[in-house]
Amino acid sequence: MRSTLLLLISLFILPPLYAQSVGPVAPSLVLSERDRAKQIDDVLEDRFTNLLPQLMRREGIDMWVIISREYNEDPVLKTMLPSTWLSARRRTIMVFFDRGDKEGVEKLAIARYDVGTLLKGAWDIDVRPNQWDALAAIIAERKPKKIGLNRSTNYAHADGLTVTEQTEFLEKLPAEYQKRIVSAEKLAVGWLETRTPKEMALYPMICRLSHQIIQEGLSEQVIQPGVTTTDDVVWWFRQRITNLGLDTWFHPTVDVQRADSNDFNHLRTFSKRPDKEVIQAGDLLHVDFGITYLRLNTDQQQHAYVLRPGETSVPESIRKAFQKGNRLQDILTEQFVAGKSGNQLLLSALDQASKEGIKGTIYSHPIGVHGHAAGPTIGLWDQQKGVPGPGDYPLQANTAYSIELNAAVEIPEWKKMVRIMLEEDGFFDGQKFRYIDGRQTEIYTIPRTLGYVR
Repeated sequence: MRSTLLLLISLFILPPLYAQSVGPVAPSLVLSERDRAKQIDDVLEDRFTNLLPQLMRREGIDMWVIISREYNEDPVLKTMLPSTWLSARRRTIMVFFDRGDKEGVEKLAIARYDVGTLLKGAWDIDVRPNQWDALAAIIAERKPKKIGLNRSTNYAHADGLTVTEQTEFLEKLPAEYQKRIVSAEKLAVGWLETRTPKEMALYPMICRLSHQIIQEGLSEQVIQPGVTTTDDVVWWFRQRITNLGLDTWFHPTVDVQRADSNDFNHLRTFSKRPDKEVIQAGDLLHVDFGITYLRLNTDQQQHAYVLRPGETSVPESIRKAFQKGNRLQDILTEQFVAGKSGNQLLLSALDQASKEGIKGTIYSHPIGVHGHAAGPTIGLWDQQKGVPGPGDYPLQANTAYSIELNAAVEIPEWKKMVRIMLEEDGFFDGQKFRYIDGRQTEIYTIPRTLGYVR
């Protein structure tokens, strides 16, 4: 029994983390599975009750029909399942019908049973043995003006209706109602991108936990210069996530820039980096890392510098380069105005960066229930003149973004350019942008400065 208890402690409790030039930082709380389920269901009920009616009325859709089969779930439907449902069951059909301000949105499942406590099962197999007949009857009884289906050219997130499901549905739906079908793209994107007050009460601690893991990974707790490889650190991050009982939506990356002849261009940055470089003194390290927790995601990129013998701080040229990266972040977030498209934000930010002599590349994106989430795309690393389609989508209030970009800066003593690649998660309330858990403003050192050692 004692050995089992010690094993559980080793798996689920982090050792202390060390912030720059300060003492130990306690890790954020990771809830038990039962407590997570309570939080997830509480947030979902609030979204159904308070957010869904607003979005349906904003988009003028009085009936939203979402259809999925087990293991081929619509991305939207997955965000609507209760905590104890890890997938659709057989075929799961959700119907949301707006009865108006007084009665609110009716939430039905064309299924043999209720979907959790929030969607009432509305299929009596003894009356209508065929599930499609049951759905068609529900529609005919309610006589909706517009029936939204998840079809989209611009967003995979809003394109979850499969050809088979659509074909079988339309075979049973009377022609009168087929004429009322519209794309639910904007409704689906609105549902996915909007962050509620309850979610934003949770998100800061999720981002904090992600920051704490990065700080530990980019420290002497994990890295021994001359021994540890970038691949070692990548797998340390993956193992730490697993040990905490968390998940991630992408495999982390760790890369190195140093005083050598290698050109750190975009292709090397994103797809052709070496996997197993030994980390050396004088290296500028970069990590791209994120976690999934309570159905929300983080996406963060930060830097650390490995001190050379005799060094006590980051070289001034690299520190100033980092400041340009911070300034590029400011330039972008200063452009945030409700109603502006992602392309407008991109082009105005790049124009201002150019005026300030910053060689910047911007590829920011929404974040939330997905890592690369639905909403306005603000550039892609290989599309710096705008992104047709998702880049034309307007900035909405109460939405979250990963401010992802890089500034290319000349380091004279290295005789080469380095890329300060930054990414931090932030929230736009319709008036102002703020970082959810702050942002990195100084490069970490490896090892950290100890307050009692001079």
